[in-house]
Amino acid sequence: MKTRKVGIVGLGHVGAHVAYSLVVQGIADELVLVDQKAEKLTSEVQDLRDSAAYLPHRVTVNAGDFSDLGDCDVIVNSVGKIELLETHDRLTEMDFTIPAVRSYVGKIKASGFSGVLINITNPCDIVTRELALGLGLPRGRVFGTGTGLDTSRLLSALNRQTGIDHKSITAYMLGEHGAQQFAPWSAVSFRGMPLDELAKTDPKFRFDREALQKESINGGWVTYVGKGCTEYGICTTAARMVHIVLHDEKAILPASMELNGEYGETGLFAGVPCVIGKDGVEQVVELPLTAEEREKFHQCCQGIRQNMEHLKELS
Repeated sequence: MKTRKVGIVGLGHVGAHVAYSLVVQGIADELVLVDQKAEKLTSEVQDLRDSAAYLPHRVTVNAGDFSDLGDCDVIVNSVGKIELLETHDRLTEMDFTIPAVRSYVGKIKASGFSGVLINITNPCDIVTRELALGLGLPRGRVFGTGTGLDTSRLLSALNRQTGIDHKSITAYMLGEHGAQQFAPWSAVSFRGMPLDELAKTDPKFRFDREALQKESINGGWVTYVGKGCTEYGICTTAARMVHIVLHDEKAILPASMELNGEYGETGLFAGVPCVIGKDGVEQVVELPLTAEEREKFHQCCQGIRQNMEHLKELS
């Protein structure tokens, strides 16, 4: 039986929690962890090994460097500097993460890596594109968590509003992983019944849509303000995506994916529903958006392009 090997680059709050999720859920058989802080790396490896001792499955955890990533099935990129979020300015974050990614993406490529890379480093759409360009892998092999976590917040909010279990709700956040993202309400359904139809006869479905969308967008800041980081939501999102890839589930989840004409956009990465399997994103799902929703999507993409322009200053 083939060993499922996953690499994690960056062991801050999120990267360490992704590693723990993969270990405790038995998603990976082998983890190789990479971080520039040697003492931090040693500590995380030791702690994860301790946690695995009483699990019902076997997981091997090792420290490594970029050369050890070549035979990984999946790599999770989670390099970041959490304190930069205090500015609430994604360009400030970009000024750190883009140079960081550029310093090591060539090393990952040189390792011979040919698997799937999932990026969770922010600004997600911009960093994911940078990694894809640097690695030169086939389209879809590099994608980001993007609006996946924001979608989970929307599902949670809809669950609290309607009482319907979140697993019975289909809903997405689209566009930029940031303030300009939006919920296409025309595509929200409850086990196939459109939200608009339910709202005609049941008052619990006539809620303030703008308020729920705002709650989904701002949820990350609510988490950050009280604890100085975000951990559980994003690590669970990343672990779920790793599981989907390793098991070739062909599951549909929102992800930051390169657009090549879908939704009338090209040349950038944005949050859209995707079919994810062993080769990464295997198909972009185009929702039948209304004219107003399509315009909102284009506005989101314009915001992403403006961030891409800032990359020129970092060359």
